[in-house]
Amino acid sequence: MGNNKSGILSREILEDLKLNTKYSEDELCKWYESFQKQCPGGRISRSEFEKVYANFFPNSDPKVYARHVFRSFDTNDDGTLDFREFIIALHLTSSGKTDLKLEWAFSLFDVDRSGEISKNEVLEIIAAIFKMIPPEEKKTLPDDENTPQKRADKLWAYFNKGDTDKITEQEFIDGVMKNDAIMNLIQYDPNKK
Repeated sequence: MGNNKSGILSREILEDLKLNTKYSEDELCKWYESFQKQCPGGRISRSEFEKVYANFFPNSDPKVYARHVFRSFDTNDDGTLDFREFIIALHLTSSGKTDLKLEWAFSLFDVDRSGEISKNEVLEIIAAIFKMIPPEEKKTLPDDENTPQKRADKLWAYFNKGDTDKITEQEFIDGVMKNDAIMNLIQYDPNKK
């Protein structure tokens, strides 16, 4: 095995992350070192995650959205993120392939983890996204997108679904891939103004 720069990071996890992310061994080891300093117990709680997330949106309220993001990455449902879950989350949200990002986006919108998305779930996530948009920016949104309900209605209309219908993961991915307008409705990018 030679020089194991990863410290306590197991070789198995390191190899898995190298294979499934864009990060090099050196980058992963640096991330791990930093993660261990921030989370000496090797896990980050939901409240700690929310605090970290808030740093990225200082002029808004990302707490509810951060809670949903956390849920979508807490794959073993233990109320914490370990290093592997944290790195996968970082990779998917910042640099992953479009189809993987959309798989993650689906899991974000699938609040009840049923494998399908309802219009109420769409509204719940869009309302959380709206809390991250600064008030002055909300004023510049198109009339048919300037409230969570209008945005959810517009998104649902793109999928040509009735209020009680559901969207499968494949329908969601296909729909977003075919229509950039849907992508704009399901996210907030503070760098795009």
